[in-house]
Amino acid sequence: MLRDRRDTDAGADQGEEQPGKVHAVLRPARSARLRGGRWTYHLRPAMPDTLPLPEPLPDALLLDAYSRAVTAAVERAGPAVLHVAVRGRRGHGAGSGVIVSPDGLVLTNAHVVAGADALQVTAAEGRPMAARLLGADRDTDLALLRAEAPAALATATLGDSAALRVGQLAIAIGNPLGFSSTVTAGVVSALGRSLAGRGGRPIEDLVQTDAALNPGNSGGALVDNAGRVIGINTAIIAGAQGLCFAVASNTAQLVLGELVRFGRVRRASLGLTGQREALPRRLALAAGTEQESGVLVTAIQPDGPAARAGLAAGDLILRIGERPVTGVDALLRWLTAERVGEPVELLILRRGDPRRLRLVPAERGG
Repeated sequence: MLRDRRDTDAGADQGEEQPGKVHAVLRPARSARLRGGRWTYHLRPAMPDTLPLPEPLPDALLLDAYSRAVTAAVERAGPAVLHVAVRGRRGHGAGSGVIVSPDGLVLTNAHVVAGADALQVTAAEGRPMAARLLGADRDTDLALLRAEAPAALATATLGDSAALRVGQLAIAIGNPLGFSSTVTAGVVSALGRSLAGRGGRPIEDLVQTDAALNPGNSGGALVDNAGRVIGINTAIIAGAQGLCFAVASNTAQLVLGELVRFGRVRRASLGLTGQREALPRRLALAAGTEQESGVLVTAIQPDGPAARAGLAAGDLILRIGERPVTGVDALLRWLTAERVGEPVELLILRRGDPRRLRLVPAERGG
């Protein structure tokens, strides 16, 4: 029912207003129409002067898709990220680690536990546990620990780093500067990077991200939006902003298996450094392949197998034997101990032209 202004004002004068209530005043709008030679007037309701204030939305509705993805991923992977404390001859150190099996297998960085006399890990909920070193691989900066846990531990799932795409969400979980269970987020900035490690050996098949890493993040998890581990955080470049690196999960999976079986990684070597590179469609057709990427040779070790075979920086490796080489991880998987001394044919592209070279892998030094 419509009330005119006089009725409303009168109600207000008589004290009918209730504190805390927002009342709308409706004014009739007048329209006129000529009918049968006479003007007739009609009243129609107008919009109120004041609208009721909306109720506040629940927090769950205020979270956007990005926030929901990050929080869900952290809830899945966060409980599997540990703080790693190291005591050795050179003093104390700390880093992070990722639980990869319920019985206490923990992946971390080799440089975190180098020279350790005693190790202790602390779970996300604050429970400390003794740990021991099972093996380390300096070439990938990965190490495997065994946490002495009285019960099954929460674990993280290793994802498929070969399926990563530049630009997708990347979330780093670790313990930078002693601040436990710290989360930062960014994107996958690049794939298949190589970086000089401690001792001069290049660390290959790295995932580059702009998710902020700081000292103490080393050995922690880099996860995707589903909470799957896509890398083990390993390095930052001092003085640079947004240049952080993680060992790809496929490489971590390979190293994990070798360390469990042998306590070290036995592998053959080609004597080169490379990174993943996209393969243009026209060059793929010229080489008779359907693959979309290969390994770009960035450096050659003097007097190594690659140098003796005639490989050069700038060559793009497409196949080794009968196996397509789509990235550094595929090359590392092929270079097992049994390949040492076995001749193999390489298919490469040199300045766009397909070439075949014969190479004999050597054993990689410890």
